Amino acid sequence: MDLCYINGSFVPLKEAALPLTDLIIQRGVGVFDSISTHLKRPIRLTAHLRRFEKSAIESGIFLPLTFDEMVSIIREGIDKMNSEAVIRPYITGGDVFDPESLTFTAPRLFIIFQETHKPAPESYAEGVALQPIDADRFMPHTKSINYMISFTSQSKDRKAFEILYTPKGEITESSHSNFFLIRNDSLITAPLNRVLAGTTRELVISIASELNINVKERCPLMEELLQAREAFITGSIKEILPVTRIGEIIIGKGKPGPITSKLHRKYLENITQWLE
Repeated sequence: MDLCYINGSFVPLKEAALPLTDLIIQRGVGVFDSISTHLKRPIRLTAHLRRFEKSAIESGIFLPLTFDEMVSIIREGIDKMNSEAVIRPYITGGDVFDPESLTFTAPRLFIIFQETHKPAPESYAEGVALQPIDADRFMPHTKSINYMISFTSQSKDRKAFEILYTPKGEITESSHSNFFLIRNDSLITAPLNRVLAGTTRELVISIASELNINVKERCPLMEELLQAREAFITGSIKEILPVTRIGEIIIGKGKPGPITSKLHRKYLENITQWLE
């Protein structure tokens, strides 16, 4: 059963509710994070919750619980699940905006626990497509709930797995993931001053360093796609997912490449050391 921690207790997700006056409903004010489990233990829980806190603070939202209180609730929720889980904590704008401090002073927190559903095996075997759009993600340094553009733009390519933000030809990130391009034996990904600090992104860069793969933190360019050997996206649930088409451009040979596969294999071999 999917669960939600709200108003101090755990309830079935379908019974959880917010008042219509909450600014997450009225004006789309809120932040969240996504945490995945392995062997019923959260992967990089501390890193995720610190990013969650940072997103809230940068959005002017007061934190209603301490870090340790959130950790305790998340562990209890995982124990209540009968499967591997995706945990999504949310902090809403609540009902009050203080015009003097420019902050939301009465937020609500809820945490959703759902069974993990990873991408289909064929997505890893064949790779996925991304739909490029000439736009930036809203508040790229935070995990804002504002995903409107990702849903509306994906309709341009029904087979696309996600959209890919390419403002003025620079590739930053996709709608739910960090993006990596492999060209001339180098791994290229956008710098942190342009994108969300993905927890899996950080691990991939570390693994690449261990494998002596050169990493360049700059925005790949759309014009580089024709010379690219491989590409992939990363995230807590999808891990390392190969990309074989961007728009009409086929990446490399049109199938997952050896470097992507090597990085994913190394990630899975080391996953237990990141459990908390």
